[in-house]
Amino acid sequence: MQHLAKVHAKSVVDGNQLQLLAVNTRQHTWEPVMPREVVTTTQAVAFNEQALVLIDLDDDRQVVTVEDATDWVVDFISEYLTLGLTPKALEEELNRAEQWRQSLTLQSQEVRRRALETAARRDEIQNLEKRLKLERETLERKDTASPESGFADS
Repeated sequence: MQHLAKVHAKSVVDGNQLQLLAVNTRQHTWEPVMPREVVTTTQAVAFNEQALVLIDLDDDRQVVTVEDATDWVVDFISEYLTLGLTPKALEEELNRAEQWRQSLTLQSQEVRRRALETAARRDEIQNLEKRLKLERETLERKDTASPESGFADS
């Protein structure tokens, strides 16, 4: 796995120590290594202490390759700065995304509230229909049970 590291200490006897700063978790996705970890390698490191390097570690956390990170860092910075991705711009974008998320949450809550109101009104209408049907049936029974009157008296 690729890491951005700093040459921490160089020693012929104890090996070279590299302090891991960040790890490449996916393409174009880097995460800081916290707490900072130091790996030791017996490989010759042709860089001075404090130099930034890109290293590859194998599954046993052994250093496979060490290369200068200067060009990578410069390319990385120029690529993102030309896109206007400054810390302030990223913070503003994060704020916009948070406001959008909150707005969607409020809209979702409003839709749920309206759905509940609609369901309650539907239940109320169904209850009224049942009552009207019962009253109609009751009136029809009264009409059929009572003798017809009215025209014979004249």
